[in-house]
Amino acid sequence: MTLLPYRANVGAVLFNAAGLVLVARRADMPNAEGAAGGWQLPQGGVDAGEDLRIAVLRELAEEIGTDRAEIIAEHPEWLSYDFPPELQAMRMARKYRGQRQRWFALRFTGQDSDIRLDADPHPEFDAWRWARIEELPGLAVNFKRAIYEELVREFGRFAAP
Repeated sequence: MTLLPYRANVGAVLFNAAGLVLVARRADMPNAEGAAGGWQLPQGGVDAGEDLRIAVLRELAEEIGTDRAEIIAEHPEWLSYDFPPELQAMRMARKYRGQRQRWFALRFTGQDSDIRLDADPHPEFDAWRWARIEELPGLAVNFKRAIYEELVREFGRFAAP
């Protein structure tokens, strides 16, 4: 049996001036205020040959309606996760076994009003908020929790005290 490849992906830990992190609620999980997995960090696929630093800013613009941010750090390693069995019927899970991600810490340089979840005709998110970085693992679905724990360790130095 041949294993499917991982999908190349970038992720953004977007910090505001107060050191809080942007989290957004998935539009396909309505009323998931407290449910693990309802909230996540912006992330998305990388086009063939695309520079990762350009890709993360493009993903921010696509998912939250703004790329007003500057990269302040890059995780030194690729982090990956496998799609769980309950997601195997998903179109993407039929092509990929999971995602291989390069994560970036970014400083938000805009105003809250620049964040526009309705900028895309098919928005991925329906709500957003600023959160303490320590909240991230508790917001993540089980198969992403280890990555979010690693992001807290790696990028915690940029967070609110």
